[in-house]
Parts: sequence; C-alpha cells; structure tokens
Amino acid sequence: MWRNTRSGWGLVSILLHWASALAIVGLFLLGWWMTDLGYYDPWYNRAPWWHRSIGMLLLFATLLRVLWRLLQPSPLGHGSRVERVAAHVGHLALYVLMLCVMISGYLISTAKGRGIIVFDWFEVPAFISHLPDQASIAGDIHWYSAVALMLLAAGHTLAALKHHFLDRHDTLIRMLNPARTRRR
Repeated sequence: MWRNTRSGWGLVSILLHWASALAIVGLFLLGWWMTDLGYYDPWYNRAPWWHRSIGMLLLFATLLRVLWRLLQPSPLGHGSRVERVAAHVGHLALYVLMLCVMISGYLISTAKGRGIIVFDWFEVPAFISHLPDQASIAGDIHWYSAVALMLLAAGHTLAALKHHFLDRHDTLIRMLNPARTRRR
C-alpha cells in the first residue's frame, strides 16, 4: 500500500500530502504572525528560524513529492470532464505556487549571501545572492504567492468536501486511507 494505483493513492502520497498541507497552513500562519513581532520580542529571531527551517524541509519534501508523482500512476478522477480538467489544472497550480513560495522564501533568506541553517542540522548554501533588490522582490513574490496558495488550497478543500458530501465520491477517502480504495 506504499505505491499509488489507478484506483487509489498509496501511503507515501497520502503522508506527503497531509504533512505538506499542515506545514503550508502552519507556515502561512507563522509568517503572518511574525511580521508583527517587535525587535525586542523573544520570538523576533526564533520565529523566522523556525519558518525558514520548516520551509526548507518542506521544499525538499515537495521536490520528493513531485518526483514521486511523476513516477507513480495517479488514481482516475471522478466527476465530469470539466471537473477532471479543473482538478488537473488546480493541482498543477498548487505545485507551482508551493514551489514559488518556497523558492522566493529561499531567495529572501539568502539575499545577503548567507546560507539557511535548518534546525542546526545542516546548512543550505546561498547559491543565488546579491541580486539587485533580491530580498524585496522575492518578499513580494513570497507574500502574494503565499496568499494565492492559501486561496487555492481553500478551493481544493471545498472541492474535496463537495465530492465527498454532495457527489458521494470516494475522492476524500482515497486521500485518507489507502486500504479502503484497494478493496473496491
């Protein structure tokens, strides 16, 4: 049950999906909260450290998730052709926005040439730095793409709930329990 089939998601895809969802919502809330911290607040340096560390781990998980998605079959979609095309475009947009948010966050953090220390475990080097207005431009991209990601994620959630409660499809169940969809 680790791998995907045409009838359901495997455990790897399910765990990556829900871990990403929790991290993305948590990072958005943390990022929003920390922008109002004062210089003398004890979280002034700690909150960005957590934000950057979790963000870099999420970037690696997202790259793994994209690779896994390319190597595994995707379960067949439910709904009309328009709904299936919208789901495909929506998922593609979610991946693009996730990568946009995380890469722009990386560019903000490395603008002065310093790498990102991830939970004191390792350092991600500053491969790109000292570009004109790098932190400012990347900051704008980071904020607007994060807001767009939250809006699209909300739409994704509503679509899953619609499929589950109104259409009575197993779309949500397939993302919760790989064993339930294998039996059908």
